[in-house]
Amino acid sequence: MKIALLFDGASALGARPDLLILDTVEAIERALAADGHAVVRVPVHEDARWVERVRRGKFDLAFNMCEGIDGVASMESPVIAVLELLDLPYTGASSWTTALCLRKHLTNAILHRSGLPVPIYGVARRGGAIPAIEFPAICKPAAEDASLGVEQASVVRSGRALRRRLAEMHERWEEVMVQRFVDGREVNVGIVAGDVLPIAEIRFDDMPRGKWHIVSYRSKWDSGCDEDRGTTPHCPADLEGPLAKTIRRVALDAWRAVGGTGYGRVDLRVDAQGQPWILEVNANPDIAPDAGLARMAGVAGMDYEALIRCVCDEALARERPLPSAVRWAMSERLSGMTTHDGALNALA
Repeated sequence: MKIALLFDGASALGARPDLLILDTVEAIERALAADGHAVVRVPVHEDARWVERVRRGKFDLAFNMCEGIDGVASMESPVIAVLELLDLPYTGASSWTTALCLRKHLTNAILHRSGLPVPIYGVARRGGAIPAIEFPAICKPAAEDASLGVEQASVVRSGRALRRRLAEMHERWEEVMVQRFVDGREVNVGIVAGDVLPIAEIRFDDMPRGKWHIVSYRSKWDSGCDEDRGTTPHCPADLEGPLAKTIRRVALDAWRAVGGTGYGRVDLRVDAQGQPWILEVNANPDIAPDAGLARMAGVAGMDYEALIRCVCDEALARERPLPSAVRWAMSERLSGMTTHDGALNALA
């Protein structure tokens, strides 16, 4: 197959290149080439010239690892929407799912209405009222990823601390989600092609005394710092059978509730009573060879090449949309019209 490998070129090839992106591009490229595929790198930039390159490229599949443009997470969904508009099969979640998962409070609303456990939350808008949430509480940007905006000061114990933190965050973000902080074990559940991978746990055993047990931005991106050393992934997690079964069920239900396809990760906390609580649903999480998803796949007996192959196979097997004429004919028939039945007859 001829595969377009999409990535954030504005970040990876900019004045301060993100080498982690390039490392992942090379790893995916090697895995695809090992299966005999022809891989073409397509860096995505703001000028949108990449769209014409994809349109004219006669690709069989787009491997989408573009998590935004120039690091802006909200640009991830429009990139996927272009692939949908071009009717090109692509890996990972849909534009609808990625847009939804980025808006944490909207995702929480859907999960809550689906009967899934979500810690009580509210949204503080710049100049608006402050949500009434019990303490301790944690403040996060309502529409960011990669733990951006999350630090030790994000967890607050009082109304005064909450107001101070919100004032700081509103200088950068219009909407901030305030949520009850769940003290307990943190677990990650990876899902690939509808299958749940072995559960991983973030251990906080080495977190410095007096620091909150959270996965902050520093712990993810400041390699070797105290918070990085204090957040250690373990897979498989040491969980009792019934609890592990409940966590897998809750995670899979959450992924289905947001229309998840391709691959994703659900992050949860388990409180002292053994109740799991959903923190986030992540569409298209980091798929680098040393990231959590690949680690979980490895424990399941799936090496990196097999993981990439599985992601591609799922994308190609996914149900494609019907031709627009057929969709309109079906919609009109179900609306009492029969003017385009010829399109349905042609499909038959």
